[in-house]
Formats: sequence, C-alpha cells, structure tokens
Amino acid sequence: MEGEALGPSAGLNHDGAPAKMSVAKLSAFYGKKKAVSDVSLSFRENSVTAIIGPSGCGKSTLIRCLNRMHEVSPGGRVEGQVLLDGEDIYTQDPVTVRRRIGMVFQKPNPFPTMSVYDNVAAGLRLNGVRKREVLDAAVLRSLKQAALWDEVKESVHGSGNRLSGGQQQRLCIARALAIEPEVILMDEPCSALDPIATAKIEDLIFDLQKSYTVVIVTHNMQQAARVAEYTAFMYLGELIEYDRTKKIFEQPAQKLTENYITGRFG
Repeated sequence: MEGEALGPSAGLNHDGAPAKMSVAKLSAFYGKKKAVSDVSLSFRENSVTAIIGPSGCGKSTLIRCLNRMHEVSPGGRVEGQVLLDGEDIYTQDPVTVRRRIGMVFQKPNPFPTMSVYDNVAAGLRLNGVRKREVLDAAVLRSLKQAALWDEVKESVHGSGNRLSGGQQQRLCIARALAIEPEVILMDEPCSALDPIATAKIEDLIFDLQKSYTVVIVTHNMQQAARVAEYTAFMYLGELIEYDRTKKIFEQPAQKLTENYITGRFG
C-alpha cells in the first residue's frame, strides 16, 4: 500500500467535525486501468455521506476500497491510504477490517438455503460464536435495528428467500449489523427496489446514523438529498467536490457539479 501519510487533520472532517474514516491520495486500479484517481476525503462519525456521480465514475470502486473488497477483484490494486480511527486498514488483517466495516450490496443477496435467523447469525457463527442465547439476542437486536422484526417474527426460521425484495435487503442490513460494525457501506442499496421499499430503507439509513457511520453510493440525487448530511461528487474517477449536502445541491462550488445536479449530463 503506497501513499503519503495524512497530516494532523486526519481525525477531522473538512469542516472540523470528527472523522471516523479518512481517505488520502487513494487510487484504485483494475490491472493497468485506473478507476479512481488520487481521491482524498473524510467521513464524519455518526453521519451519512453519499457518493454520487454518473455511471462508471468510480463511486462503487471507491466504496469497495473502504473495506478491502476491491483487492479481491481480478487485477484489483490500491494505492494511498484508508484510515479507520487513524489507522491504515491496509496494514491490518482484511477479515478484521470487514468485521469493523460492514457492507450492503446493490442487489439483496440473502444466503438462499438459510432461514432468516441463520442469515443474520451467519457472520457471528463465522467468528466463532456458538452460544444460543448470544445468537438469539444478536438476531433479535439486528432485526429490530433493521426495522424487520415485526414482519418476520412469526417466520424467523423460514427461508429468507421467501421475503419480498425490500425485506430481503433489510435482512442483508440486519446480517451486516449483527457483527456490530463501526461503519456501514451501502452500494446503491435501493436500485432494485420499488418506491415503498426504498422509503423504508431510507428511513432505516436515517436511524442507523445515530449508532454508525454510514457511506452510501447512489445514482439517485434526490435520495442523496434526503438521507445524507455530506455528499461527494465524482466524475471520471476523480473527486470533483465534497461538502455538506445542502451546499452541494444549492450552491455547488464547481461548474461540473452544477451541470450534473441540474441534469445537463449524467
């Protein structure tokens, strides 16, 4: 992992607020192709940050760098730093990193042969938890946090595949929450959902920031405006602008940002 160390502001967001994660001079490659170029930004603790931009701008690649998922891609390579609580995650065991930084993907992906209960408990069991009372408590807590308990409490031992698309996505969120991460990454979590299911996920994201640092990639600018306190705009692999969401949408500093926000391209 190459790159310069962050300066004394590594623990702060750009406006002086505490930062849970910081990215410094981060570049990501697929073989020789550079998908993300020299990005530096920070993610405020207990807040939602949205990453927006047109298709192919590098936003999903960037978020996959934040928990070392990018390196498992064919030819995936990263330069620069990703700091969690001031420590570079690329000097740590990737399994440990992914326990601290959970991820929810674009399409719901519950384990098809498992029950709702076993889906949520899967990560804990992988980490060696075997006591039934510990698993029961974690499953209950996580399903409640994901606003799913009331809908599945009568069928918690039934197949997760029988749930609707929106319920499956909340099940995947519960699965991520069960191992008690500090950061939750979401890569376009509503793109496969209808408006009602999307609204439930957005309400959930708003609630999660009370306990977690949340980073969401979205192609939906209205969604970013609704759920995020901060927004980063990317274009052709570069970070064009990063600020409070209200400022990005109402008074963007860069002409390119304004053109994207107003629908002139994208």
